[in-house]
Amino acid sequence: MAILITICARGGSKGIPGKNIKKLNGIPLIAYTIYVAKAFVALHDGIIAISTDSVEIKKAAAEFGINTNYTRPAHLATDAAGKVDAIKDLVFHEEKVNQITFEYVLDLDVTSPLRTIDDLNLAFDALKADGGANNLFSVSNAARNPYFNMVEKKLDGYYGLCKKLDSVILSRQAAPKVYDINGSFYFYNRSFFDSDFNSVLTDNTLIHVIEHMCFDLDHPIDFEFMEYLLANNKLDFEMESEV
Repeated sequence: MAILITICARGGSKGIPGKNIKKLNGIPLIAYTIYVAKAFVALHDGIIAISTDSVEIKKAAAEFGINTNYTRPAHLATDAAGKVDAIKDLVFHEEKVNQITFEYVLDLDVTSPLRTIDDLNLAFDALKADGGANNLFSVSNAARNPYFNMVEKKLDGYYGLCKKLDSVILSRQAAPKVYDINGSFYFYNRSFFDSDFNSVLTDNTLIHVIEHMCFDLDHPIDFEFMEYLLANNKLDFEMESEV
C-alpha cells in the first residue's frame, strides 16, 4: 500500500516571516513535521516529499533527512495559489520520478504541528474503511457555533445568526455539532487528484477529531504561545521527536 507524505512549505510568509524554518523551542518548525512523517513511514509503505520554492527550506529539510530535486513552480507559490493544486503537482512529480502510482496521499501542514502518530493512524484507518470517501482532514471541537453564538450581517444591514434551524437554539449544547478545521493533516485517496476538486471540501469528505490541543500558527503571538507550551512541557500529549 503505497502512500505519499507531502510537506508543503512556501518561502514567503507575511504573518510570521520565515516561519517554516523559524526556530521553535530550539529546532526549525519544519522539523516537527518531518519527525512525525518519518514515524508514519516507519509503520507504512511510504515516501516523504517536500514542496517548496525556497533554497533555505530545502537546506533545512535536508538537515533532517529530507532531500528533494523538486522545486514548486512559481505560479503555485503565490498567496493566491491553492494548496490542492500544489499537492497535485508534487504527486504527479513523485509518481514520475519513482515510477509508481500511489494509493493514498497524506499532507502534513508545517504550521500546525500539534499532532501524534496515533492521530494519523486512526485517521488513516477511518479513510481506508470507508469505500466512498474522497478524503479526510483533521478538526478540533469548535469554541463557537454558527447556530448559537456566531452572527453575520444580513441584507437589511442588521445582524443575525449565521445559520438558523426551524426551532430556536437556546443553549450551545442543543446546537448541531460543528468543528474547526485545524489544518494539521489531510488524507486523500489518490483518485482525488484525478478529479476537478480544488478544495478539500467535497460531497464525500470525512473528518478526524483531534481531542488534544491543536492549532495553526497564523500570527506571531501564536508562535510565542506554542514556544511557551513546548519549553515548559505544557502540552497535553507527547509529540514525536528525532529517534
